[in-house]
Amino acid sequence: MTLQSLALQGKHNIFDSMAAGIIPRILEIRKEDIQKSMADFQNIEHRLESVISVHGMEFINDSKATNVNSTWYALESMTRPVIWLAGGQDKNSDYSLLQELVEKKVKAIICLGKDNHRIHKAFGGLVENIIDAGSMVEAVRQAYLTGKQNDVILLSPACASFDRFENYEDRGRQFKKLIKEL
Repeated sequence: MTLQSLALQGKHNIFDSMAAGIIPRILEIRKEDIQKSMADFQNIEHRLESVISVHGMEFINDSKATNVNSTWYALESMTRPVIWLAGGQDKNSDYSLLQELVEKKVKAIICLGKDNHRIHKAFGGLVENIIDAGSMVEAVRQAYLTGKQNDVILLSPACASFDRFENYEDRGRQFKKLIKEL
């Protein structure tokens, strides 16, 4: 099975898929059945969830990424230019861990938090376009207007959601609702 045919992409998911494929082989389950299940696997909501493609832009909901480490894996898995929706209730995180990936992959950042100064400070010299959005409606609109065909609009906040949303599920569902209305 090729890595490209796995339903879940990104190094971390590929490693997990490879490990998960060992057990069925030990149990002598047919290779074809294992391959089919790994190609058809449905990701969990709010975790690198590919939602919809609009005018050639893919919208991905990774609202569960409430810390820098989770967002690192999301950004690492991107193979196309990224418009990154980030921010929320800051956890005093070390954003420097994301700087190399942001410099290579992110063309714009849309900030969702009430206080975005730490995101501006961490990425201001790396990304030309950093926009503060006062709501999810504004964030989705700005991302859509900033994006071009073949871009990825990635909601992977690296922060908690409690400054503007009930929880990460509420944040992700609002994102999905709004992009489906584009």
